[in-house]
Amino acid sequence: MQKHLSGEDKTTAQAWIDGSSSGNPGPAGAGVIIKKGNEVLGSWQEFLGKTTNNVAEYKSLILAIRKSLELGIKRLVVYTDSELLHRQLTGRYRIRNPRIKELFAKIRELLKDLKDFRIKYIPREQNSEADRLARAARRRR
Repeated sequence: MQKHLSGEDKTTAQAWIDGSSSGNPGPAGAGVIIKKGNEVLGSWQEFLGKTTNNVAEYKSLILAIRKSLELGIKRLVVYTDSELLHRQLTGRYRIRNPRIKELFAKIRELLKDLKDFRIKYIPREQNSEADRLARAARRRR
């Protein structure tokens, strides 16, 4: 799934993403922050309705890719604290859930418009800004 970067340079943007669900399923939200170097290009939060945490994580990635493309970004490194999302996108885990398969197909389609893409797993404590946005989004109902 990853398109390999030849090195993270000044043309590469970074996105921190998180999905959050209160209950599983329950009211859910997505949070995204996109930066290029130290410059914040934007941050977004989106209420997702009632869904699972895993669907919320996938939808946060879709939001990040869409916003990146809107900003004209062609090289993207995504940081997530979702081990499941990371492992499914890198091929370490199979995707069995039909809804997740649909979202995965949507991601693959969006990635065709990027030159380079990489997804990296980070500990939850390094993702607090995206987590805050996702939690705020799920309360917006």
